[in-house]
Amino acid sequence: MYKLLFSIFLRHVPSEVAHHLGFGLIRAVAAAPGLGRLLRRRLVPRDPVLRVRALGLDLPGPLGLAAGFDKDALGVDALGALGFAFVEVGTVTAQRQPGNPTPRLFRLVADRALVNRMGFNNAGSAAAAARLRARGRSRGVAVGVNIGRTKVVPGNETVTDYVASAKLLGTGAGYLVVNVSSPNTPGLRDLQATEHLRPLLVGVRDALEEAGSRRVPLLVKISPDLVDEDIDEVADLALELGLDGIIATNTTISRDGLATDAARVEAIGAGGVSGAPLKHRSLAVLHRLRGRVGDRLVLVAVGGIETADDAWARIQAGATLLQAYTGFIYGGPLWPRRIHRGLAHRVRQAGYTSISEATGTAPPEGNEDR
Repeated sequence: MYKLLFSIFLRHVPSEVAHHLGFGLIRAVAAAPGLGRLLRRRLVPRDPVLRVRALGLDLPGPLGLAAGFDKDALGVDALGALGFAFVEVGTVTAQRQPGNPTPRLFRLVADRALVNRMGFNNAGSAAAAARLRARGRSRGVAVGVNIGRTKVVPGNETVTDYVASAKLLGTGAGYLVVNVSSPNTPGLRDLQATEHLRPLLVGVRDALEEAGSRRVPLLVKISPDLVDEDIDEVADLALELGLDGIIATNTTISRDGLATDAARVEAIGAGGVSGAPLKHRSLAVLHRLRGRVGDRLVLVAVGGIETADDAWARIQAGATLLQAYTGFIYGGPLWPRRIHRGLAHRVRQAGYTSISEATGTAPPEGNEDR
């Protein structure tokens, strides 16, 4: 049904308009009396083989929604009702900003990919923090928060800008991610160099520790376009500073190997590519990270996950958690359930009693119905 709807209607609607329509519909359905509860009962993972404990969170499965879909924490519990085990909101910046001019989101249907140059459009950290506080002690989906740099902030104020977001958002986040890898904010990727990354991560960590008594896990999100030596340096720095994990990877600026007509790709212009074209590189980065850090960090795999086989390959390569965005766009609202079910089947086929056993993480205690 979704594939038919996509072919007949959604693919002909401007991508950003389709996103707002779809997200609005998800929120409306989940908010309808009885429907949200029904969705959660049917779609949230229940299979005990899938349960994972990571980043201090007890999760019903390993698959979460990557940052970029819900930038302002508008519908995290509605998205959780579709079967995502956790939702990462953002990227959120300290100041409200409109992002880049439209159009800024494009489909490459032949490649099962997206190109975006959104530019961190969001309502700012204070607005997102207020929404997260309003959830209170919600028993809904676990939430991570992805923070980035405000575009108008000068380079010498970068740490201060990230720290402002961390102070506001840390108390409402299950974990916090420092995004230094989007290609759509000028100069942002330069922050991946360890001489810039070190003071930034130290500043954010100190801000989180000062903001509250609860320890908030801290991760960094890296680019697939880093050379291997730079990946090693980021991994070593994460270990040195006691970070909790690395998210691999963000979108790519590469246009190599695309099936979409070259003239259309050129006409779209700048932006990061997500989806199937990232599959092999993101997996290679994951392998390298696991070889470098062993089991000392939580590795979150994202990029090109479309099928349960893709998800299982990431688990086998050392990922504890998985994230997706583009696979969800092309797969539809039942896609998270399909991935989790397929993944449970593969875990059992491999002879494991739980995905925690397959990833080398300890299973969560109890059997709480989330």
